[in-house]
Amino acid sequence: MTTILSGAPGAPAYPHAVDLDTLQSRFDVLIDALSSQSFSAVALSKALAGGVSEAAAILRAIPIQEGRLLERGIGIIADLNPDLVVLTQNLRLPVTKTALELVEKNDPKHFRSLTLDADIGGRKTYTPDLIIVNRKTKLAHVIDVKRSLGSYEVSRINELKSRMLAAALVVPDLLYREHHRLVAEEVRVVILNAENQRSDIAGGVWPLSDLDHLVEVCGAGKAIGMLRERFHGRIDENWKLARNAFAGPMEERVRRGGSADITGVNENETTDPAAGSTTEVHQPAGRGQIRVGFARIPRAGTG
Repeated sequence: MTTILSGAPGAPAYPHAVDLDTLQSRFDVLIDALSSQSFSAVALSKALAGGVSEAAAILRAIPIQEGRLLERGIGIIADLNPDLVVLTQNLRLPVTKTALELVEKNDPKHFRSLTLDADIGGRKTYTPDLIIVNRKTKLAHVIDVKRSLGSYEVSRINELKSRMLAAALVVPDLLYREHHRLVAEEVRVVILNAENQRSDIAGGVWPLSDLDHLVEVCGAGKAIGMLRERFHGRIDENWKLARNAFAGPMEERVRRGGSADITGVNENETTDPAAGSTTEVHQPAGRGQIRVGFARIPRAGTG
């Protein structure tokens, strides 16, 4: 059994840890499902033969599939913690003008104990990649997974964080109504950056390597990093096979005097037609006060 432990400084010792031998087969199935057709050597070879447009189209599809890989990989790892519920469906959250103003114009302490009705509607919505709920601690994380934030301007990142915080105000009501009466007493938002750069831990932008603290599984960040590397490795291997298969016939035609043109190929926001107003929902008896804010990395001996 190969167990990966967390290497993050000051990280708590979580009771659950990644066992690579157990995850290996599930990761292989996931990589096969997302790469066997779209990025097989045959598909890549056909794209090369089809010209620059087809090659560019198939290359543009890689980031999309990688995003799905990360989302599903996080779900697989989160399953190692029996206290967690991972939600990926029915997550469209209304983002109203009033909710955005609450978030953008007020200190978090002034709105963090509010919760809004999930049925208020609104012109804009936000759909996170995942919501992970800890049934034991009643803590929900609203997660947006990004392959890279390298092309994001600071203003764009701040806009996304404001949308996420505004949407988080309806999460407790949504979970209770639409997801088998799940209870969340605190909601935290986090942007996971797969390239592990431009982090702002206090501001809710985490490197993917800190996944351990979201799912409370030691080695989760390293495991998801290895999954991503293996996915890239599979595509690189198929690309080399396709390139060699494509180059062979071309070289033969050139030797025979034929001519050939070889070209080298070196947000979660939708619109809802019905606009609604924002109303505060009074907490049912016994539910307690809801807290909303950015995700926080716990230290040893803290929750």
